[in-house]
Amino acid sequence: MQEKQSLTETEKQQEVAGNKLSEGSGDEPKATLSMIDAIAVIVGIVVGAGIFRTPSLVAANTESSTWFLLTWLMGGAVSFIGALCYAELTTTYPHTGGDYHFLKQAFGRRLSFLFAWARMSVIQTGSIALLAFIIGDYLAQIYSMGEYTSALYAVLVVVALTGINILGVSVGTGAQKLLIALEVLGILIILLAGFFFAPAEAATAVAAPASEQSSSLGLAMVFVLLTFGGWNEAAYISAELKSGSRGMVKVLLLSILIITSIYVLINLAFLNVLGLNGIAASDAVAGDLMRYTFGEGGVVLIGLIVTIAALTSANATIFTGARTNYALGRDFRIFSALGKWNSQTSSPANAFMVQGGIALALIGLGIFTRNGFETIVEYTAPVFWLFLFLIGIALFVLRRKNPQLERPFSVPLYPITPIIFCLTSAYLFYSSLVYTGLGALVGVAVLLVGALLLLALPKLDKKLSVKPTINKANS
Repeated sequence: MQEKQSLTETEKQQEVAGNKLSEGSGDEPKATLSMIDAIAVIVGIVVGAGIFRTPSLVAANTESSTWFLLTWLMGGAVSFIGALCYAELTTTYPHTGGDYHFLKQAFGRRLSFLFAWARMSVIQTGSIALLAFIIGDYLAQIYSMGEYTSALYAVLVVVALTGINILGVSVGTGAQKLLIALEVLGILIILLAGFFFAPAEAATAVAAPASEQSSSLGLAMVFVLLTFGGWNEAAYISAELKSGSRGMVKVLLLSILIITSIYVLINLAFLNVLGLNGIAASDAVAGDLMRYTFGEGGVVLIGLIVTIAALTSANATIFTGARTNYALGRDFRIFSALGKWNSQTSSPANAFMVQGGIALALIGLGIFTRNGFETIVEYTAPVFWLFLFLIGIALFVLRRKNPQLERPFSVPLYPITPIIFCLTSAYLFYSSLVYTGLGALVGVAVLLVGALLLLALPKLDKKLSVKPTINKANS
């Protein structure tokens, strides 16, 4: 029956541009990516606007410059271990549904529904709010309108980008490449400024103790791994690699080495100019670095580059998030309003509006707590790490359920490697609850609402089943 079409099958129809994959089709992704192409894709996904904001939060939770840098190295190590686990799952169970598909295969439809709910109400919308606050923090340095300037800019970003996407306007590939190039330019400018134009007096700031700061390694790692986020989606390109899925390990290793090197170098530049205390006190660390090295003109330049980078990420997140919500509406009757597609603009207008409304509510939460960006990190982190922990458990479950399946890539040192991944995810889930504030509690409460909805789902489906389904109307 069409109404029982899985979420991931709908995603396949909506997200693969220019292709119509019919049921039972033998079409599969073609091996067209070289190793360099794959590395470029992964590095491009992971290295985003977060590196221009999270260093201050990491510095505020580490007791010395050495520990500050070590957290970034540990972030690279944890990301690589996780990527190995994802490499096995994606090569053994290739599917555009990603996490949703793995959870459904391992635990069934109910848990996959809860993941879809979390993605709609916490993970994806939280990412949109995070990016909006990054833009707000940097634009506030260029032109301030008072105490709530950052939040006001964040609201304008969400409203504008949501409106543009509802109209069916998306950024073309040529524009995306230009914006990514500008982001790379921003990183190069920071490195040049930090290592070659640092004022002489800045060198003494590096050793300044963070005596007045309360340190928490667990919370610091939450912020670091937020910045490393993206490798779990990047592993899905294994089926398109010319060297085969086995080459994915080499790609992942090299990619994470490059990403870790970039992050360590950027943070060394920040330390060289601002010192640990200076980083911790900054809301726009790259902007402050440019102010010390090149003056107010440098602040405007880096502010514009970071804003462009964050706008690029925010637009992509809004675009893909709404289509996931549309697929949720097609799969579950209770969310049928989200499953309406506007054929004139070729966009899921209702899904965009609901997503935008949730993101604006999260910005409101940030205003209420007066720590916008940090509050939204707290809001998303526990839910994100809970499901990443369940993905690690799914690896064990699927090995037991389907031992006969061929595994093009198997996690090395099994079961030690996935155990480390699960323990790390569980620790970060614990840290994101224990060491954070109101935002984390709200995020968990929203997830619990989804769990209650899940319990009521059979009765709600039965009541709604008497009505025509949206699938019939939109076929």
